[in-house]
Amino acid sequence: MHIHQYEKLWLGMSLLLIVGFIATITYGAVGVGVTMVDDSGGNVNPNALDEHPEFSDPGVEQVGENEYEAHVVARQFIFQPDPIVVPANSTVTFYVTSADVIHGFSVVGTNANTMVIPGEVSEVTVEVNEAGEYGLICHEYCGSGHHTMEGILRVVPEGEYNSSDGGEQ
Repeated sequence: MHIHQYEKLWLGMSLLLIVGFIATITYGAVGVGVTMVDDSGGNVNPNALDEHPEFSDPGVEQVGENEYEAHVVARQFIFQPDPIVVPANSTVTFYVTSADVIHGFSVVGTNANTMVIPGEVSEVTVEVNEAGEYGLICHEYCGSGHHTMEGILRVVPEGEYNSSDGGEQ
């Protein structure tokens, strides 16, 4: 059987394209550290968040030198607390849960992005080095007011941060 030269060329290019697609998907899944959401953050009762020790009064808490934990509750159509205030040159671990429906939690300008499911606590860590403001957005459709669901992560200079009030200003 005779195969024309152009057919051989197209077969070769098709195989290279398939191998390229597989390599791209493998790199995206393994090479850049993308991980699936897991339940390592724990579970909560979304109907009793007002009774939960961390989520009844969500806010920021210092847990080590330049290390902070921020407990955040997503509700239609707000993030609590808002704004979230932390000092510059720190590492912030967000523990986010939902009180009602599925939401998204993304810190704009960083790679922090997670789905927020009622009853589960999503955990995501961000390093903030310079003072400024980062937007918080919901990227999962959560109802008619979804387009207004936003918040602010305010990073203040270390000297201006008051840890005694949880950073709220």
